[in-house]
Amino acid sequence: MAHKGLIFGIFLAPFHRVGDNPTLAMRRDIELIEWLDQLGFDEAWVGEHHSAGWETIASPELIIAAAAERTKHIRIGSGVTSLPYHHPYMVAQRYVQLDHMTRGRSMLGCGPGALVSDAYMLAIKPEDQRRRMDEALDAIYRLLKCDGPVTMKTDWFEMREARLHLAPYSDPHFKIAVASTQTPAAMVMAGKYGTAVLSLGAGIPGGPEALANQWKIAEDEAAKHGRTMNRKDWSLVVNMHCAEDDEEALRQVSKGERHETVTYFEETLGRPPGRADDPLREGVKMGTTLIGSPETIARGIDRLIENSRGGCGGFMFRASEWANRADTMKSYELFARWVMPRYQGSIDTLAASQKWARDNRPTIFAPSVAAVKKAYTDAGREAPEDYKQRLLGARDAEQK
Repeated sequence: MAHKGLIFGIFLAPFHRVGDNPTLAMRRDIELIEWLDQLGFDEAWVGEHHSAGWETIASPELIIAAAAERTKHIRIGSGVTSLPYHHPYMVAQRYVQLDHMTRGRSMLGCGPGALVSDAYMLAIKPEDQRRRMDEALDAIYRLLKCDGPVTMKTDWFEMREARLHLAPYSDPHFKIAVASTQTPAAMVMAGKYGTAVLSLGAGIPGGPEALANQWKIAEDEAAKHGRTMNRKDWSLVVNMHCAEDDEEALRQVSKGERHETVTYFEETLGRPPGRADDPLREGVKMGTTLIGSPETIARGIDRLIENSRGGCGGFMFRASEWANRADTMKSYELFARWVMPRYQGSIDTLAASQKWARDNRPTIFAPSVAAVKKAYTDAGREAPEDYKQRLLGARDAEQK
C-alpha cells in the first residue's frame, strides 16, 4: 500500500524515570533531536510539564532554541504549550521570536494542560482548562493577523490595544497544532481555528477505531466557520521501537515499558492497571503500539492509515527511554533507513530502475560481451581466467 508524502517525527514529553540525572536527561533530549535531524525526520514536539517527577521540561521554548542552533532542517515545536498557564500575548510574542530565530522552523503546539497537578498548583480548576485554551487560541490568532490592536478581557487575562512587536517570520505565521486525545474538545478547536492536529488518542486502547470519527468532528466544525480541514495537517502519535526482528524489539523495550507504566502512569498519575498479561504484545495486536521489525512497523502504519478512513499527514513517535540509549538511537536509524522511504517515494524510481535492468538484461548487457572480448583482442592480450568465466556467464545470459 502506497502513502506518499508522509512526515515523521517525535513527541518528546519527555519521559525520564525518577532517579535519572535530570541534567544529563535534558542533554540527551537535545542530542536525540540532533540525531533525528541527521536521519531526515521532519518534526520534533517538546512538552511542558511542572510536576509528577518524570516529564522534566518546564519551558519547551528553551529546548527549541537550543536544538535549533544544533540542527539544520528539522522543525521543532512545543508539544504542547499549556495555554491556560500563560498570558496569550506572551505566548504569541515568544513564538514569533522563535519563528525568527529558527528561520521558520519553530511550531506552536497547544493544549489545556495534561497534568492535573500542574493546574492545581496554579489554582486553575480542571473544568476551566479547555475554555481557557479556547480563549487563548482566539487571542493568539487575532494577534498574529497583525491588522490592528487587539482588546480583550476574560476572567483570567486582559489585553488593551495589544499588538505584536514583531510580525511573524513565516507567512502568514508559524505552524500551530492542537493535541487531541479522545474528547471532542481539541478537534472542535482545530476546526474552529484551522489548526493542525496531533492525535495522541491513536496510541491508547480504542484510539485507532475512533480516528475517523475524531476527524469528522474537526471537519464538521471547520465547515461551520467556512473552512476545510486538510488531512496533511493531521499527525498520529503512537509508540514505536524498531529492531532487526520482532522478538528482539520486544525484548529491548519490555522492562522499560513496564517500569514507566507501573511507576508513573499507574502509581503516580492513578491510571487503572491494565488487564492484559502481555501489554506490549496486546498493544501491537490492537495497533496502538508499533514495535518490531521494519516490516512489522510498516504494516502497523498501514493499518492506522486505514483506520483514518482517508489518510493522514504523518506520524509522531512518542519518545521514550524504554530501551537503552544505543538501541533507542538504532531504532530511529532503522526506521529512517527501511520504513520511512516507503512513505516518501524516495525508493520508487530505484526499484523501477532495478526491475527494468533485470528484465532487459539480455538485450541491454549482452553487447558488452563482444565489446570486452574485442578490447582484449585489439590489445593483443588474452583475458584473465576469472574474466573468461564472467564472459561465459554473460554469454549464457544472452542466450537465455
